[in-house]
Amino acid sequence: MKQIQKSADLQQAVHEAKEKGLQIGLVPTMGALHEGHLSLIERALKENDLVVVSLFVNPIQFNNKEDLEKYPRTIEADLELIQGLIGRVKAKATELLAFTPSVEEMYPDGEPTEIVYHFGPVEEVMEGPRRPGHFNGVAVVVRRLFDLAQPTRAYFGEKDYQQIAIIRALLEQIKYPIELVACPIVRADDGLALSSRNKRLSPAARQMAPAINATLEQAAEMAEYEEVDDVKEWVLDTLSSWHEVNDCGEGLKFEPEYFEIVDARTLQPIADWDEAGDLGAVGCIAVWLDGVRLIDIVKF
Repeated sequence: MKQIQKSADLQQAVHEAKEKGLQIGLVPTMGALHEGHLSLIERALKENDLVVVSLFVNPIQFNNKEDLEKYPRTIEADLELIQGLIGRVKAKATELLAFTPSVEEMYPDGEPTEIVYHFGPVEEVMEGPRRPGHFNGVAVVVRRLFDLAQPTRAYFGEKDYQQIAIIRALLEQIKYPIELVACPIVRADDGLALSSRNKRLSPAARQMAPAINATLEQAAEMAEYEEVDDVKEWVLDTLSSWHEVNDCGEGLKFEPEYFEIVDARTLQPIADWDEAGDLGAVGCIAVWLDGVRLIDIVKF
């Protein structure tokens, strides 16, 4: 593994790889790595000749300054995790580059405000109206990473389901021949979707958090015999009343922000299960717990 901090050095390494006809895999992350990230890196190592893992907390995708300040930054531990993974994976790749730029390196002219992407209906639901500017910030940084790494494939986790749809729309706009690889959610043994934000949960909240996935799993079973609106209402009511039913201490409670059941391709809400297209339906949820915003999905 080689750590690179300068864009020019990354571009030079990519240029040399391209001259040799090598396939490049890109895994964009904001650091604070966990097994979910490592699963993306492992897949990239197995499918490409050179892998680029970016570790960059992108300030322009945070519409909440407090969230940006609290986002964990664990660069040395992240590099150790990557190195340990390389040692135990039977990989096709012969080299991994850890790209760890500063904000000034990524945005030498200051944080861009002139670049505005429009993704239509896919950004007008769920996260879009609740986190204004978020997806534009994601698109800006991912486009820059695409330009620097020139990947054959780029790897993203399905927990950020709407983000994958945004990146897919971005690729359609910029016409880059990059294969977007959507990878399954990695969960803890108790079912909680792995997330860098889980580190901010108190012990009591961490014990409660798996109820999110448990509720979604029950919702998937209910879909066999209940209407869409009934399933949505049940999920929201179940999580909102969880603290009352389960006698949890410390005054902790779930505060659902939304739960939407949408077409898995278009992300548009459906009112009937038959409205879902070829990929079926997916339920997307955002829940506040202990001051931490958690997201998850369930496929129907």
